[in-house]
Formats: sequence, structure tokens, C-alpha cells
Amino acid sequence: MAKGSIKVSVENIFPLIKKFLYSDHEIFLRELISNATDATLKLKHLSQVGETKSEYGNPIIEVKVDKDNKKIHIIDQGIGMSAEEVEKYINQVAFSGAEEFVEKYKDKVPDSGIIGHFGLGFYSAFMVAEKVEIITKSHVEEVPAVRWTCDGSPEFTLEENDKKERGTEIILHIAEDSTEFLEENRISELLTKYNKFMPIPIKFGTKQEALPKPEDAPEDYKTEYKEVDNIINNPNPAWTKNPTDLKDEDYQSFYRELYPMQFEEPLFHIHLNVDYPFNLTGILYFPKLNHNLQVQKDKIQLYQNQVFVTDNVEGIVPDFLTMLRGVIDSPDIPLNVSRSYLQADGNVKKISNYISKKVADKLLSIYKNQKEDYIKKWNDIKIVIEYGMISDDKFNEKAGKFALYPTVKDEYFLLDEFIEKVKPLQTDKDDNVMLLYASDKDAQHSYIEEAQGKGYEVLLLDSPLVPHLIQKIEMSNEKVQFVRVDSDSIENLIKKEENRVSVLSEDEEKQLKESVEKVVPKEKFTVQLEALDSDSTPIKIVQPEFMRRMKEQSQVGGGGMFGMGNLPEMYNLVINSNHQFAKDVLAKADDSQKESLIKQAVDLAKLSQNLLKGEELTSFVKRSFELIK
Repeated sequence: MAKGSIKVSVENIFPLIKKFLYSDHEIFLRELISNATDATLKLKHLSQVGETKSEYGNPIIEVKVDKDNKKIHIIDQGIGMSAEEVEKYINQVAFSGAEEFVEKYKDKVPDSGIIGHFGLGFYSAFMVAEKVEIITKSHVEEVPAVRWTCDGSPEFTLEENDKKERGTEIILHIAEDSTEFLEENRISELLTKYNKFMPIPIKFGTKQEALPKPEDAPEDYKTEYKEVDNIINNPNPAWTKNPTDLKDEDYQSFYRELYPMQFEEPLFHIHLNVDYPFNLTGILYFPKLNHNLQVQKDKIQLYQNQVFVTDNVEGIVPDFLTMLRGVIDSPDIPLNVSRSYLQADGNVKKISNYISKKVADKLLSIYKNQKEDYIKKWNDIKIVIEYGMISDDKFNEKAGKFALYPTVKDEYFLLDEFIEKVKPLQTDKDDNVMLLYASDKDAQHSYIEEAQGKGYEVLLLDSPLVPHLIQKIEMSNEKVQFVRVDSDSIENLIKKEENRVSVLSEDEEKQLKESVEKVVPKEKFTVQLEALDSDSTPIKIVQPEFMRRMKEQSQVGGGGMFGMGNLPEMYNLVINSNHQFAKDVLAKADDSQKESLIKQAVDLAKLSQNLLKGEELTSFVKRSFELIK
């Protein structure tokens, strides 16, 4: 038996490891199973290249919990180690950076990123164990097995052992403050979280499996069962396979495996597969999204060689795609990384750009090849695409070929198509193409109807991102402007050359304006007279495009530097000076009659904009019944 001291100048590193990583102490199981997987895959490689006489077979990794004796066993059938290899890989290599680790991080906030950086993965065992044993037998048959023991001090023992089977068994003697890990449910939870898709089958306990019913079984035959290994992982998940080998039902099935509590099927999927200039595979799913932007993120799972790392993929996946679901697997992203490390890593930025490009290419392909289906799903995916257009310039460039703009008549156009369609009729006197849009088909019905009466096309843009999106489009299309149908009178939305003349004199206009201003609150309405068509609406409430758009932008982020999100609602009350109503008001000699007529008309205009509520609505209803009498 050999005894020795681990090569580290710090008196006792193990309590530091435990304290330093205490908030993340559950990762010990992930680290140890990752090591077991590596050992098994190394044996597979040696077997394939003919450098071992050991038969690879069908190896598994087994996890056992011995609650009575407070032990956890992790057993693999991998490459194993000789005494010299234990000395090299356990006592020396793992601690090559230990001294630097302690000096740099002992006084800092816990950061789970440190284990992987310093090759301390195996030693995460001491976060939960007061003593650790390694019993290992090399794949080289004549090399004797050895047993390594360490109680969490720098001292260890190394002696020969009678283990006959190739592979490694790690035995953790669980510390008193970590007995939660002796509960089978807790271990099962961790195996599902971190190791659900590891490439080597992982056995945890046994389960009952029904035996086939014999052909000559009697009517009262009772089903018989046998004990079989309980393999808790799927070693060959969909993202590791070639897309040509998968059908739509395979992708749907994998989605249910990822999200067993999600009952809605995804709209479509994108299979990622790249091997240069970095390695990355994965599958992203577009879920059905609502319009309120309160989307639950943290649904994309990041793996490294099929080992779960995190579901916080910020920085790796473009922000607009964090609303999607699925899996990304890349060996080029370290298992344990701090956020600052990620942000500084060049590969991460390349990966983010690649994912953005791949999603854009897939969306274009779906639009071209499954246009009808794509249009049906547009309202469920547009939030993601609009967010991408606003936040990612390269994605925005590509989106011109698949971002849709629906009209209130349920027709769908690409932006360039729509501009060409409306250009002849909707170009104003300054040569701007004016794109009219509504945000609520029902609330703005009368304005839409008026625009359509002029032969204009009206888009239906109802997502909360529209104010930001149309501003971005206007900035890159100099002669294109968006204007909401209720932001002005129809004659002013698309200004032509003709000058409209009021039938009222200047004195009459002044008198009419003063009469209306006595009735409406100045803090909410600005009264303005317009010489409109005589058959246009007598009174209209509009909200200026610029003010409304700035307010909306501030409410969904951006544009709030002036505090516009907190401003009270302000409207323009437009009086049509050429309508008979204007003459009727001026003709009333009695001030009370004049006021009553104006109130009724203003309230009707408010009613059309859903602005008439409470006491004002009650008064309007009473007044209306009086007029009927």
C-alpha cells in the first residue's frame, strides 16, 4: 500500500472547494457521470482503432444509493486506470491549477464556473462527501486493479485491489450536511436534469416489465413481470441524428420528451448542424406565442456533448430567439463558464450569429415551400420575427423575404409587394408612399371603412412591437411612412395637391371653435377645424401619429427617455367645418341648445373611440333618450 500527499501547497483545499461551490453542490453528480462517460467513450475509440484487446460490448454507467451506509456508487465499464494513471490524473493533473485557484477565488462570491477551468471536476465529489474511494481496473488485462482513498485532506492511500471487471467505481461517503443526496428521488431528479441525454446508458435501480402473454394462456391468466434495468436516459436524442433520418413525428416526439408538461404542439422546428468554424448541433422549436410579450424564456437547454449545462442561454442564442424552445449542443462552450467569460468568448458570438442566420434561412424556406401553412401560423410567430427585425440587423436584411404584412381584409404581403401595390393611390404630394394601418380592427372600424371608401389599403399591425418596427422600416426606406388610420382625418392622412376651402367665414370658424372649447376639457382635447368633404364625419377624435407612437414605444421599452409612457392621453378633436353640423351649431341662438348639440356630437365621437365611460356615458344615455322623446 502506498501513501502520499496530493501535490498542492495549500494546507487543505477541500473545505474551500465545498464552501466556494456550496450553492451549486448538486453538480457533483453531473461531473462524475461526465467523467464516467468520457472513460467509456475513450474505450470505444481504442476499440475502433484496434488499440485494446478488451471487448467494448454494451457498457452502461450505474448509479447506486446505499442509504443505510450513507454511500453513493457511480460505476462505469470504461477504460479504467492503472496505479500510475491514478497518480497522474487524480493526484497531479487535477491540482495543477489549485494554488492559483485558491489565491484568486477564496475571498470571492461563489461562481460555479471555476471547477471546469481548473480541472477540478472529480474533486466536486468532496462538496458532498467526507471520504471518496476510487476502485479501478485498467482495460489492459495484465495491469492490476487499484483502490485510491482520500478523506478530504491532502493525504491519500493507494493500494492494489481484487476488482476483476474493467472500469471504475467511485464510492462517495456522504457527509452529514449532504444527506439529501441519499434520497433516491433527489438523485433521480438530478439524473433527469443533467444526464437525460448522455450518450452512454445510465442505470438507476430496476423496474417491472410485463412478460409476453403465452399463446395458450388460460382466461384467468395473470400478467407476469420481470425485473429489468431502469435506464433513465436517451443516449441517442433527435439532435444527434441526421435530419434526413428524422420525420416530423420524430421531432414532435422529441419535443414532448423535452417538455412533458407542454400540451400544445410546436408550430415548426429548425435543425441546427454545423462543424466549421465551430461544432454545434441542436433543434429549435417555434411554440405558439401570444402578443403580450410576457413570454417565458429559459426554455432552450444548452448541452455540451449531451451533458446539460444551463437553460440560461443569454449571449449564446440571439435575444429574440430566447422565446423559442429546444436544445443547443456545442463542445466549444465550456461546461462551467461565468457570464463575463461567455461574453468575451469569440466562439460564442459566432455561434449566436450562426443560429440567427440558420433561423432566417429556415423561415425563408418554409415561406417559399409551404406558403399557405406559413401564412396560417404568421400570427403565432410574428412576435419573434418582429423582435429579430428590430434587434438584429443581419436578420432584418433577410426578413424582407419572409416577414408578412397582413391587411384588414386578411390578405398577406411582403413589404416590397405591398408598397408597389398601393404606390399609385397612396403617394402623397411630397412623393411619400403612405402605408395606412390599424392596430384594432373593431375599435378602428369607422376609420378603416372611411379609408377603404377612398380606395386605400389598410394593414392590420397589432403586435406591441409595431411602433419600433415601423420606425426601423421608415429609417431604411426614405420615401415610406406609416400612419395609423385614426391619427388624423382621412383627407390629411395622405395629403394631395388640392387645397380644401371652408364654407365658413373666419369669424364663423372662430365662433364655432370657441363654442366647442367650452364643452370639452382642454387638458385632454385640442380643438381644430378642418375643411373636409361635406359628407365626411362631422366630429372626429384622432391621436397624432408621432405622440402616440412615442408613447407606445416607451411602454414596450425604448423611446421612454422623455417619460412619455407616463403622459396623460391627448387627442385632437377635429371639427369638419364643411359639414351641416357646423352650420347647425352656429344657427342655434340659445346657448344651452348649442351646448347640448355639441355635447351630443362630441360624445358620439368619444363613443366611437371607446372613450365614453362612467358618469359621461350615463349622461349621454339620458340625453339620448331625451332627444328621442
